[in-house]
Amino acid sequence: METTPADPRTVTVTVDARLSERVPGYVLGLIAVPHIDVVRDAPAVVAQLTAAEDRLHTAQLTKADVSALPSIAAWRDAYRAVDVNPNRFPCAAESVLRRVAKGDRLPRINSLVDLCNAVSLDSRLPVASCDVGDVEGELEVRLAHGDETYLPLGAPDAPECPEPGEVVYADGRGRAHSRRWNWRQGDVVKTDLGPRRLLLTVESAHDGGRADVEEALRRLVDGLVALGGEPGKPLVLDRSTSSGELFGAPSAATAR
Repeated sequence: METTPADPRTVTVTVDARLSERVPGYVLGLIAVPHIDVVRDAPAVVAQLTAAEDRLHTAQLTKADVSALPSIAAWRDAYRAVDVNPNRFPCAAESVLRRVAKGDRLPRINSLVDLCNAVSLDSRLPVASCDVGDVEGELEVRLAHGDETYLPLGAPDAPECPEPGEVVYADGRGRAHSRRWNWRQGDVVKTDLGPRRLLLTVESAHDGGRADVEEALRRLVDGLVALGGEPGKPLVLDRSTSSGELFGAPSAATAR
């Protein structure tokens, strides 16, 4: 059977100290997936997402209830700490929770996006799948300089520049792969079908968030294995451990 050669490139992910000063409780969980075949329909993942939606429908949360959830309220405070209005730009988790809480279901995209959405609904945390096949060297969660290039999801021919000071995932080539922290993902890192090199992220800003991030990471690892992936050991970054290398062998975190 033909195998895919291992990609030797590593990615060092760093949370900038200036961001941690503004949001001391920020925790970033990461899973490197060197190779996985992303499929359109994965019945087990669809069932998992449907069950998560059903649980949220049963809870009958209002829009105000969603905003008051501890993990979401903390994200709203975190956005304000970096001068972003959370009413206008809700974090990714609040967006999907609001949509489902009012009785809707999320669109089924593909096996990885659906898995992330299922875990996000249950954990009440932002969870994302990022294709890092075109990212190497470094990826930093930091305050934008304002001269980075962001290609909007679904509209890569209409580039934008983040506003100075907004939080972005930035690489060493001057590209921003998100807007307003995790409000919007960029087109370069969207997860499409087929063989992919992925980085999964889970983020929290509330007290005790690290335990919730670690539980979400465990669920993602289980889901990835069931989908035929071979995820690396999860890495968790916070104020005390701000940087770590992924896709290398072995993965390592270093305090800075």
